Formats: sequence, structure tokens, C-alpha cells
Amino acid sequence: MKYLGIDYGTKRIGLALSDEDGSFAFPREIVATDTLFEYLDTLMDEEEVGGIVIGESLATNGQQNELAETIQILGKKIEEKTGKQVFFIREDFSSVEAHRYQTKAGARDDSAAAIILQRFLDKQKK
Repeated sequence: MKYLGIDYGTKRIGLALSDEDGSFAFPREIVATDTLFEYLDTLMDEEEVGGIVIGESLATNGQQNELAETIQILGKKIEEKTGKQVFFIREDFSSVEAHRYQTKAGARDDSAAAIILQRFLDKQKK
């Protein structure tokens, strides 16, 4: 089953997709936050996504930060719109890690989404 990974940002959202086996995550695209649902319509038609993984934004002490509630609301809206189950996994330092591995300059939100998704996939395999 394929999974879609989402790294939420107030301006941009990074997207990643897994392979059919749900083993490996790959950066897909960066979209403007206000175009996410339009893009999801297209993506869900093109790909057979079975589940959606969103990076859960928490402070380093594990408490909710200012984005946490927005991300929870987004997850509920995506679940209602797509009919797919939404999973949350901590996104701690995913952008920092993406920067370390990405060789090209520019935004790395899609790479961060791939890291978030890979964390979820690895957890599922355990």
C-alpha cells in the first residue's frame, strides 16, 4: 500500500510518496499551503494512496506548539475529504535532517516529508 507523507508549513507543504510495498519514501513535490486540497484531488486520482502520514509538530519537551492544533485540524479535513486514514508521527528536526541530505539548493519541504514518511514506514515494519 502506498502512503502519502505531508510536512505542513504555513506557506509551503512538502509531499512525499512511498513505494507500493510501503517500504521506502520519496520526495514528491512542494505545494503552496492554500493549494493543498486542489493538489490532493489530482494526486489521489493519479496514485493509489492507502493512507496519509502528517508530521506532528511538538516542542522539544513533547508539548504542543503553536502549529499542533492547526495540523490536527488539517488531518481531520484531509481524512474527511479523501476517506483515507490519517496517521501522525513526530516531525522533530526533519527539516534539519533533510538539509543534511539534500544536495541541491532551495526549499527542502518535500525531502522533510519523505523523512517523516520514512519514520512512519520504519515504525510499521517493527
